[in-house]
Amino acid sequence: MADLFPIDWSEFHFLRPIFLWAFLPLLLTLLISLLSIRQEVTWKGMIAPHLRPFVIQKGNERMKVWMQLIGFVAMSLGILGISGPTWKKVEVPGQKLETPLVVLLDLSQSMLATDLQPTRLERAKFKISDLIKENPQARMALIGFAGTAHTIVPLTKDYDIILSHIDGLRPDVMPYPGSNLEDALTLADTLMSVTDAPGTVLILSDDIEDPEFELIRNFVQNSDNSVQLLAINTAGGAEVPNLSGRGTIKDEDGNVIVSALNENVLAQLNSLEQVTVNRLTLDNSDVELISNAVKKNLIFTEKPEEKDDDWRDAGFLLVIPMALLLLLWFRKGWVLYGLLLMVFTSCSGDKTFEDLWYTKDYQGQRLSDQGDFAAAAEEFEDPLRKGVAYFKAGDYEAAIQEFQADTSAYGAYNLGLAYYQNGDYDAAQGAFAEAEELDPSMDQASANKQKMGELSGGEKEVNPEDAQEADPDQQADTQQNQSPEDLSGGGQEATKEDMEKERLSETVNTDVRKGKELDEVPEDIEANMQQQNSKVLMRKVDDDPSLFLKRKFEYQVKKDSLKPKSNARNW
Repeated sequence: MADLFPIDWSEFHFLRPIFLWAFLPLLLTLLISLLSIRQEVTWKGMIAPHLRPFVIQKGNERMKVWMQLIGFVAMSLGILGISGPTWKKVEVPGQKLETPLVVLLDLSQSMLATDLQPTRLERAKFKISDLIKENPQARMALIGFAGTAHTIVPLTKDYDIILSHIDGLRPDVMPYPGSNLEDALTLADTLMSVTDAPGTVLILSDDIEDPEFELIRNFVQNSDNSVQLLAINTAGGAEVPNLSGRGTIKDEDGNVIVSALNENVLAQLNSLEQVTVNRLTLDNSDVELISNAVKKNLIFTEKPEEKDDDWRDAGFLLVIPMALLLLLWFRKGWVLYGLLLMVFTSCSGDKTFEDLWYTKDYQGQRLSDQGDFAAAAEEFEDPLRKGVAYFKAGDYEAAIQEFQADTSAYGAYNLGLAYYQNGDYDAAQGAFAEAEELDPSMDQASANKQKMGELSGGEKEVNPEDAQEADPDQQADTQQNQSPEDLSGGGQEATKEDMEKERLSETVNTDVRKGKELDEVPEDIEANMQQQNSKVLMRKVDDDPSLFLKRKFEYQVKKDSLKPKSNARNW
């Protein structure tokens, strides 16, 4: 409090000056009160002096005037207080955020070249595995790109999910051939946009030429993100094989295409401030450097050198004198005047009449109790309650956005449930894993993590003979989209490939069972304890995860109308 004085009148202003308009009704009230006292005195003068003691109650007229003035001063102090007088700035330290890591894996045909044994692609996969073993401690995502770019695994701290996807990545699972680094960088920027912290993009590619140099330079110049490049190539290069591996690719003139390391482009990239070019090594020293760079910049503090300046609200200083003046009002009947203060308790200019009496969360709860969850979600301010309302309204995408703002174990747990209802089993598994990491005693998170692993063993299919129309009240325990091709995970989230040699087909509110039934999956995210039955049937399928990824990518291309660049190379 002492640091607020002396008052710098040159900086003095009000944070909420709109509340100064409250002086108008206050002055009007004071004027009416004084006029009523004057009229009362005039009226008393019309009564005979010897009758006044029997007609008029005795009282101190001067005291009434003083009490009116004291009330006016107290109310004035209250209005000035809620208007936010200020004259001093205070430094606010920057918020600490965790930086993400997005891995871009080139899945073009040139990655099948054998100048690096067994192939460039397999060597790149080894490096990703080695990087995970180094534990960079950041949330990591995996993107594969050829003619088009696709999110394979969204940001997660469960590195096992990423490892389980690597084996199924081959050029033949991609819808179009090519090396579309531009779309991959755009997709990486979208994934990292969920946080204000600058992230790191790790590019594992063998074709870094002048067009790629321009793309990377523009990317780092237009963002705060950094790029780590690991060139999966050799100076001598190698012929680009076709997908069958029995021949090579030739250009329009019939010449065999050779993919080799371009040292000049790498040198230009390395000269950029936010780009680091790493040389491929036989040991783990290359990924150790990358991991250490990520760990070094893991925690980001917003504006560490130029802290945010915020005006300090000094309105609280007026509370004490206002309270002392109001003590003089503690006489029978006079305290009722204090109810006028309730009109001036809000500090927001966008309040409705209900906002004067009820908090936003209370209004949201009333709407939720009435079953209007969509309207309740718009009223809630608390991210958890807002997410719950969106969840019950069936808007799982919005629920996911709200639960992502809750960094607690329960927030991660609820996020997993929202991902589950949205059909993103991999993302759900990652969220449950994060909840388990934050609170090891949360056994339900561990159990659901395993169940999500089983669920993500393959894509969903519905047997038409078994499916029935679902009861609206029970709709939350089944997936909203039952199309056998809906494998996009919202276009941003990935689905875990079939590593357990099992695929799911989901029934809709039916008692017919044709296979092994999964245990209960919790749905009541407010209690985080209740469970409901989610009947899931399982059947044997091919154990090749690439088939599932291929179908998923084809669906994403169809759904989002993805096309390769017309002027890009097609190998």
